[in-house]
Amino acid sequence: MASKSISVHIIGGGVNGLAIAWRLAQAGCSVDVFDAGAIGPGTRGATWAAGGMLAANVEAEPGEEALTALCLDSQQRWPAFRDELEAASGISVGYRDEGIMVVATNRDEAAALKHHYDYQTGIGLTLEWLTPAEARRREPHLGRNITAGVYSPNDHQVENRDVYRALIVAAERAGARLHPNTPVEALQTCGAKATGIRIAGETHEADAVVLAAGAWCGAIQGIPPEARPPVRPLKGQMLAVQMDPAAPILSHVVWAPNTYLIPRLDGRLLIGATVEERGFDDTVTAGGLLTLLDTAWRALPTIEELPVVETWAGFRPTSRDDAPIFGPTGVEGLFLATGHHRNGILLAPITADAIAAAVRGQAMPEVARPFTNDRFASRAKAKAVA
Repeated sequence: MASKSISVHIIGGGVNGLAIAWRLAQAGCSVDVFDAGAIGPGTRGATWAAGGMLAANVEAEPGEEALTALCLDSQQRWPAFRDELEAASGISVGYRDEGIMVVATNRDEAAALKHHYDYQTGIGLTLEWLTPAEARRREPHLGRNITAGVYSPNDHQVENRDVYRALIVAAERAGARLHPNTPVEALQTCGAKATGIRIAGETHEADAVVLAAGAWCGAIQGIPPEARPPVRPLKGQMLAVQMDPAAPILSHVVWAPNTYLIPRLDGRLLIGATVEERGFDDTVTAGGLLTLLDTAWRALPTIEELPVVETWAGFRPTSRDDAPIFGPTGVEGLFLATGHHRNGILLAPITADAIAAAVRGQAMPEVARPFTNDRFASRAKAKAVA
């Protein structure tokens, strides 16, 4: 089937739903994006709540080699993705390449940091070990209690809210139609084939349906059990304090134990994020803010003089193994793009390219193939046999 004749309904208007819509519309598909809430101003989805870090190197963990490869692949796609997106939208996405620092504030944390550093450099990642003096030379306002640090030159950041704004413009300019405040009730199927979606009791037919509703995927009815992604919301609270943009107290993204600090070009300093199993409770709590401020203050004491300008909570779409779920399913015409956990912004380029290829009948990039929903059924079967 020629791509221009494919009609695609995308459920979810976050960063990945919009990136997929943009790629498919560029390829000549007829694309509609439906979201239960706002698309643009007023939204409070995971994209808006994110930190925008592109941290494939410092996030690499033992036992997650396939996920690390996926994250590194998407990270390498980001500069070209940025250039194309900014050209298509006319909006700067605030890409910053100063690198990311990770710091320890006591001897036990330094030992744990060295363990991670040894693993990460052992698999070929480019990282630099920092003494306390070297860490403070890069960031003079770090606390005197810093015991060690790691610098990752290849981990960067973007302003996720500007990425979101840019994707809205780029997708619409490419021909995608956006439908905010339009909750999808159910997937429509005929036999083992997806035929469209149901909205307010009416069926809207399509050749393909992409489920990219993040933590809200479970609200969509009609998805066969074997194709339903095991995704839940994982709450994260964040806050922002205001620095002087002309004299910021921090220039790099800095990770400290249980927190991260993200400086923005407008002087905001984002501090996040809690990890809470609270369902869809979006309450910002005193305890959550206390935890964030206390851990951030231990690394960067001068934040105590800065005004708090924003607080918020978001919901990471988290799968059983904290890795994304995307690609085709056992239901013909149904594709998944969810479960990105805390890597939704980082993985946007590879997600868009992989899903756009799959919808058009092409092979997904090899690095993306381990992350279909089938892996959960395979593991369950293997466990049963054992």
